[in-house]
Amino acid sequence: MPVTRPPQTTPGQRRRKLQAMAWLAIGQQARAMQVMARMLAHAPTDAWALASRAHLHAEAGRRTLAITDAQALVQAWPDRRAADWFNLGFLLEADDQLTAAEAAFRRALALNDKLDRAWYGLGLTLIRLGRPDEAVPVLRRNTELQPMSPHGWYQLARLYASCQRSDEALKIIRHLRGFEPQVAAQLARETGLPA
Repeated sequence: MPVTRPPQTTPGQRRRKLQAMAWLAIGQQARAMQVMARMLAHAPTDAWALASRAHLHAEAGRRTLAITDAQALVQAWPDRRAADWFNLGFLLEADDQLTAAEAAFRRALALNDKLDRAWYGLGLTLIRLGRPDEAVPVLRRNTELQPMSPHGWYQLARLYASCQRSDEALKIIRHLRGFEPQVAAQLARETGLPA
């Protein structure tokens, strides 16, 4: 099956997009949303409008509407960007739709296996699904891609500690002391392991 790409935008769509971006630049989200609604009335699968509106809904706490737009985006353009699938997975995980979130993160990684955020999101989702053995290599991959970010290390250490692998958790705490001493101290407190 050939990769589908969004069609070239028409001059009218480009003009509406610029108008929406201008409203966003001056903090007028409601007016930008009105323009996006007009864009989607003319082109229901406009990738930029769907992604932008999903983002604005999410920022405003309207998760259900954000998920609806994010799902419409990946249905219309399943191969467009791994980040689209990551964003959907993020929203679904926050909404406790864990099985669907796992599928979205895996799809993101199928499109871009270097998307560290998707590895992290998948790891958190697997933990919440009660599949810690599967989460360990996923979080390890996240730490390989983002070695200086404490988030993956933190989750991995907590996972090791909960699985009675305190030696591995202790290695991570010692590692974090070198660049994130506050996170290392927090982990030591939470796990009862020496910092």
